[in-house]
Amino acid sequence: MRVVVGFGARAGVPAAALGAAVDDVLRQLREAADRAAAGSGGAGAADRAAGGSWEVAAVATLARRVRDPGVRQWAFERSWVLLGFPPERLARQRVPTPSTLVTAAVGTPSVAEAAALIAAGPGAVVLVPKTVSGGVTVAVVSRSAIRGPDGSRA
Repeated sequence: MRVVVGFGARAGVPAAALGAAVDDVLRQLREAADRAAAGSGGAGAADRAAGGSWEVAAVATLARRVRDPGVRQWAFERSWVLLGFPPERLARQRVPTPSTLVTAAVGTPSVAEAAALIAAGPGAVVLVPKTVSGGVTVAVVSRSAIRGPDGSRA
């Protein structure tokens, strides 16, 4: 299964900080899936998605964040598709954990979850709701069909 990683971070986030946060969340997802699979046969969606064979299909965030050199470097080094969405589009996406603080800061109640859900396409499932690690907010969503800002498949 392919997943989309959504993230939110302050301008100028170093590639190392972004990478460490995403790696931490993906490691936790794998460990949780391994534990669940060992204890219950892996019956849940997160178990099936995170255990065994899965890969990051794309990373998604706020449109202006994709211009940050650290963000571009990080995605390039991992050969991951980097997608950015305007705050108006992110604001229209329903998310499990909206934030009034994020709304005040960037004009949308969610960046990480909303960007990942939009990029993953209809029918996407949140595997890891927004999680803050090292000052970077990360969410992981199962992929149905990766979509760019214009709705086309990436």
